Amino acid sequence: MRRDVPLGTIAAQLIHAAGASSPGALPAATRAVALMVDTEAELALLAERHELAEIPHVAIREPDPPWSGALMAIGILPLVDLRAARRVLAQLRLLR
Repeated sequence: MRRDVPLGTIAAQLIHAAGASSPGALPAATRAVALMVDTEAELALLAERHELAEIPHVAIREPDPPWSGALMAIGILPLVDLRAARRVLAQLRLLR
C-alpha cells in the first residue's frame, strides 16, 4: 500500500484490494468506500440500523488483545439495495 496518498484513499484501496484478492468473485461494479463513526457504540447502532433495513452486512470484531472482541468495522455485502444503504449511511463521514 502506498504511503503518499491521503488516509481515506489508503483505506478505500485496502478495502478494494482485499475484495479483489478474495477467492469469491465480486461483481465488477463493487465499490470500496471508508466511512467513519466516532465510537464502538455508534458502530453497534449502525449495525442495528443495517439489520432493521435488511441490509446484508458483516460485523468485524477483533479477537486479539487489546481489542478482545470489540466491534471494529462493518462491511456491506455487494449487490445490496443501494437506496436502502444510502438511507442508513447518509449521515456518516468519509475517512479523511
